[in-house]
Amino acid sequence: MSGSYLPIDRKEQVPLGGLPQTIHVWGTRKSNPILLILHGGPGVPNRHGIAAKHMDLTGDFTVVAWDQRGTGGSYFGCDPASLTLDQLVSDCIELMRYLCSLLGKKKVYLLGGSWGTELGTFVCARAPELTAGYIGYGQVVNGVENETRSYAYTLRKAEEAGDQEDLEILRRIGPPEGGQYKPAFEGLMAQRKLLAKYGGHSVKKESYLKGTVLPILRSPELSIREKWGVAKGYQLCLSQMWPTIVNYDFLRDMHTFEVPYYIFQGRKDENTPSSLIQEYYDAIIAPDKDLVWFEHSAHGPLGEEPAKFKRCMRDKFLSLERSDPT
Repeated sequence: MSGSYLPIDRKEQVPLGGLPQTIHVWGTRKSNPILLILHGGPGVPNRHGIAAKHMDLTGDFTVVAWDQRGTGGSYFGCDPASLTLDQLVSDCIELMRYLCSLLGKKKVYLLGGSWGTELGTFVCARAPELTAGYIGYGQVVNGVENETRSYAYTLRKAEEAGDQEDLEILRRIGPPEGGQYKPAFEGLMAQRKLLAKYGGHSVKKESYLKGTVLPILRSPELSIREKWGVAKGYQLCLSQMWPTIVNYDFLRDMHTFEVPYYIFQGRKDENTPSSLIQEYYDAIIAPDKDLVWFEHSAHGPLGEEPAKFKRCMRDKFLSLERSDPT
């Protein structure tokens, strides 16, 4: 199914926090509930992936992809000083209000991946009146411990493989201190590339180039200007925001919610390590909660086990919708 054939196919820039930000809205019926997808990073938009692989969701949801402040179509004119957690949470809540007004709804369902789980969790806490339900995959729990375990996994795999070049890279950047590598951005990128090589990001063990860069470059959803915004925005957003977002511990600080809260987690995830998930889930207090494991996925079960993921998501959100239409 192509977005161009849908009754609702609206790509536009919406002013959020004073900055025009790019969204794309797809749907088959205005009466369907709104599903706002929160991409990871910060600074790694997924609008191209949603357009290419997940238009089947428009049968049940009005799907919204959003290039967050500082990246993609929302890169241009962004003041680096505005790239703060509070500002992005505010942007998200403002966008939810806009979507509710546009589509005649009272609430929005949130689907967050990786950094998007941090953003979504804060929105659940700060705007429960606008949040119909939340699903997070690649769920962040504790940023500092997250990086400690992710680095240890990559180092162990490189040692098992006897790859001296990889070991030298990991020794050069060193174990993260307070969740941060040295140098900060370059060290993080080096670790993530090796993580992908050793299967901690995707069970397919795709390279960063094949799994992340080429789909963006080849996407017809993104204009040349927007692709430039992705290339420039990735480093900008991570460099500006990482020192703040890596220091959150949701197990300690944020586990009580007024909205249904679900975690869909890849068992093999070492990017946001699955070993951190169960304790957090057990601590969560919410009107409804569930932890769904994806045994054949790592960091991205939406893409790695899409049929199961979408079936489970429909079960959760559409059940909520039947009991309390938004």
